[in-house]
Amino acid sequence: MANRRFSVHETRDVIVRMRLGETDRQIAKDGLMGRSKASRLRSLADEHGWLEPGTDLPANDAIAELFQARRTQQRLNSLVEPYAAQVLRWASQGVSGVAIHQCLVRDHGFTGAYNSVKRFLQAHRPGPSATIVLDFKPGEAAQVDFGSGPRLVDLVAGKEIKTWFFVMTLAFSRHQYLEFVLDQKVETWLGCHRRSFEFFGGVPRKAIIDNPKCAITRACYTDPEVQRAYAEYAEEYGFLISPCPVADAAKKGIVESGVKYVKASFLPLRTFRDLPDMNRQGREWVLETAGNRNHGTTKERPLHCFVDVEKAFLKQLPAVPPEIAAWERVKLHPDCHVNYDSRRYSAPHPLIGQYLWLRATETTVQIFHEESLVATHVRQVRPGKRSTIEDHYPPNAQAYLMATPQWCLQQAEKVGEHCLELIEALFADKVLDKLRSAQGVIRMADKYGHKRLEAACARAIAHDTPTYVAVKSILTKGLDQEPARQAVPLGETYGGKARFIRGTFPLQ
Repeated sequence: MANRRFSVHETRDVIVRMRLGETDRQIAKDGLMGRSKASRLRSLADEHGWLEPGTDLPANDAIAELFQARRTQQRLNSLVEPYAAQVLRWASQGVSGVAIHQCLVRDHGFTGAYNSVKRFLQAHRPGPSATIVLDFKPGEAAQVDFGSGPRLVDLVAGKEIKTWFFVMTLAFSRHQYLEFVLDQKVETWLGCHRRSFEFFGGVPRKAIIDNPKCAITRACYTDPEVQRAYAEYAEEYGFLISPCPVADAAKKGIVESGVKYVKASFLPLRTFRDLPDMNRQGREWVLETAGNRNHGTTKERPLHCFVDVEKAFLKQLPAVPPEIAAWERVKLHPDCHVNYDSRRYSAPHPLIGQYLWLRATETTVQIFHEESLVATHVRQVRPGKRSTIEDHYPPNAQAYLMATPQWCLQQAEKVGEHCLELIEALFADKVLDKLRSAQGVIRMADKYGHKRLEAACARAIAHDTPTYVAVKSILTKGLDQEPARQAVPLGETYGGKARFIRGTFPLQ
């Protein structure tokens, strides 16, 4: 009772008993007020003449004003007052009263007790903030949120997988849509919206959401940035996106309560085989149990209120459902590919190093530079796969890719039989890949022409040097235009014996 604050009517009752002659002991015995406090009250009442017989008792507001003035004076006389600004700053930063008292004693020579700091902080504690109840008209708004679902056992992978559940609650009737999913990707978010609208048979005028990354790319109180795919979807369906202020869940309290209701009423004591079974049970629960309960706030059954009133106020669904497409900002790497969802897609090489927009649907991937479409691909299914359009490479890279062994053989055949024989000899090497050598030989036709290249290849074959270096040397020195020499028999030039010997004449 030492720290108890007495109300005005309790204080007035004690003063009346004092006027009737009761002692402080009697008042304390009856449990009205402790003896020490009764003694202080008796002194204060006697000072103001409230105990004089025949005088009128003070009004309640006079008693309240007196005690409020005393509390204010006590705060001003507090030993903490010289450090008020610093103490209040520490308190606003979440520092505890004990830590504040220890710091004052250690660094500022404070001599007061911890209770002085405690009373000071209590006196300056901000009052409760006021809230308002948001009322919504039929069809005006739906509140949307994700909740954490139970874990399922993947029999194929032999491990547990995490689930989430999507809830959309109509703000007027409190009728809701429930769906369990495996992720919170943009495509999942948009797909859940589509199935929600189809479940309700219409579209609300506004969607009140939190700030998930699948919907809001940058949360802000005044100017949030909406995910491009979600903005496109909202425009086609004709509803407004209304993000809540950051860390202010009260602005979507209806769906917050809906999420808690799913966790408390649907999930406990149920078993689920897989995701389809979970969604089947969830749909039955929404239409039977949740939809027909007497709602604690509206005092009506949500499903009946929806059918009787709100459904008629929803906007009509579009004749053709909007395509579910995810947009993402991607960078074109030096290999002329962007990376999206662990798959790679090519784009024109002049855009290397620039950021592009990628639009992914269920079947296609489109890449945009600013607002111009620069590439279209079939969406790859398996992670790690790559979709490449060869025209996106620079010309030299395209030429290298086109110059396959088959292409080299075809071009060599056009040059002549000796060129074809030399190219076949290059590809016959069992140790080295001679593709680049063959490509180099074929490219010499552009500079020297087919006739000279054929002659050079014939000379290289005659000297048993069917290599790129030999052909290039012959053409550079013009040896292909000289008459071929006949090799001299070894016996006519040297009659001795030797373990190692070079050719009988140098290559000219």
